[in-house]
Amino acid sequence: MWKRIYSRVGVYWKAIVLAMLLVSVAAATQPTLAIIMKPLLDDGFSGAKPDYIWQIPLAVIGLITLRGVSNFFSSYLLAWVANNTLLGIRKEMFERLLGLPDEEFKRGDTGRLLNRFTIDATTVTDMATEVVSVLVRETLVVVALLAVLLYMSWQLTLIVLVMLPLSTLIARYFIRRLRKINRDTITMNAELTRVVKEGINGQRVVKLFDGYERESERFRHVNGRLRRFAMRAATADAAMTPLTQVAVACSVAAVIAVALYQANEAVLTVGGFAAFMAALAQIFDPIKRLTNISGRMQRMLVAAESVFALIDQEPEQDTGKRQFEAPSKGRVEFSGVTHRFPGAQSDTLHDINLCVEPGQTVALVGRSGSGKTTLVNILPRFIEPDSGVVEVDGLDIHDISLRSLRSQLSLVSQDVVLFEGTIRENVAYGALGDVSEQQIFDALEAADLRGFVDSLPGGLDTPVGENAGNLSGGQRQRLAIARALIKNAPILILDEATSALDNESERQVQASLERLMKGRTTLVIAHRLSTVQNADRIVVLDQGRIIEQGRHEELLAQGGTYASLYHLQFRRDDAGA
Repeated sequence: MWKRIYSRVGVYWKAIVLAMLLVSVAAATQPTLAIIMKPLLDDGFSGAKPDYIWQIPLAVIGLITLRGVSNFFSSYLLAWVANNTLLGIRKEMFERLLGLPDEEFKRGDTGRLLNRFTIDATTVTDMATEVVSVLVRETLVVVALLAVLLYMSWQLTLIVLVMLPLSTLIARYFIRRLRKINRDTITMNAELTRVVKEGINGQRVVKLFDGYERESERFRHVNGRLRRFAMRAATADAAMTPLTQVAVACSVAAVIAVALYQANEAVLTVGGFAAFMAALAQIFDPIKRLTNISGRMQRMLVAAESVFALIDQEPEQDTGKRQFEAPSKGRVEFSGVTHRFPGAQSDTLHDINLCVEPGQTVALVGRSGSGKTTLVNILPRFIEPDSGVVEVDGLDIHDISLRSLRSQLSLVSQDVVLFEGTIRENVAYGALGDVSEQQIFDALEAADLRGFVDSLPGGLDTPVGENAGNLSGGQRQRLAIARALIKNAPILILDEATSALDNESERQVQASLERLMKGRTTLVIAHRLSTVQNADRIVVLDQGRIIEQGRHEELLAQGGTYASLYHLQFRRDDAGA
């Protein structure tokens, strides 16, 4: 883990080396200030050297100024390294996030994912540079002050060194405890993010169903556990320092006793003792910081485990080498396709054999849970079948690169996803921005959204808001249709594409879609059977199997499942009317 962290930090080694040189300069000023005490007391106050009246004050000012300048520039350089490292790590994380298989996003671990980007990555980079800085600076200070102590009195210094192993043992105990607490805290921070996110997204449901107390209780539980973890960490952190200082205090007491004896024997002067005590007093803070950095190192390592757990996840398997040099003809064939979700008792799809010829419109209908959406999600390889083969233009989709395969597909799902930005940007997303304004208007016209956009003060540059909150459900759906149309892919997947539209808008959009679907292979999932009556073929699924297929009139004449669903829906529509 250390190697992985510092392999990324080490890219900026030139800045780190310069920062460490500045840190060394700042560290060198501390023992120098202690050394000044001996001539100041032995010669300055006795009047033996009158020039000390102005030399020593100027030396103090110079040393403090030098330390301040060195600390400023070293801090700036380390912050630059930390932020550039954070930039790279977040880029690496986001690229891996977008490349994860579809099932990873169905686990509902959104809070943990967001936590990795906002908290864990920052913790790793900030503490990685801080650890380097503290270790170098405080180690240099401690070594330099120990040299001063040995120079002044090696006997007194030995007393101090005897107590250091005890301080180390105390610190090691608390470090192990802090690591476990920090790991629990990261997990609970992710849970807090998830609860707050659900509260924001579901605020209307909370209000309508009077879920205030339930959501507040969930938040209180998570918030309370976070407080307990924080207090445990604070207790361990707070206890480590005084216990270490007690060990140091014992050595100080012994030092004073021996120093008094040496003074009585004229072995140690007042100035020498003052310089020794000044160095000893200064050594406590760097030792304390070195001790405390161990706890911060544990937080860094725990956060790094979380960050690299995301980076190390297996991406989508993209072993295909074939590319579509020209647009696909659009022939799609499912042969013996079977799929079962992990933990399920039965197959979601079982031995599906279906061939869709270029330019055909095939509608998939059936009760909820019959496998319609799973079947179409296998085509872009969002879901991998357990057995069977799916081919596009006679090529196994596993032999085609993912990017090339998906470039041949357009999708409009019942779950509309629009990005924060303008209407222009969301429609042009279908062609990755490489599209003229006229093409955008043509797509909006086909989706029956042109009039609405023209009526807006900002026109195409009107922001859609977060989660497209500035648009109605029907407008969001039609904007997604325009985005799919502008891509102009040879294979079109419509998964309840008109589900959010009222009857009048549905008729208008359906007429536009029927014109534009000509010449394209189209797979349509629909619960409203009235929208698929003109399909070239209707495929009826039930419990993952194809039980009927044919044209609308043929299926009605058979009097089977499709006819039952159609007449049931027809009666409901009449009753609703």
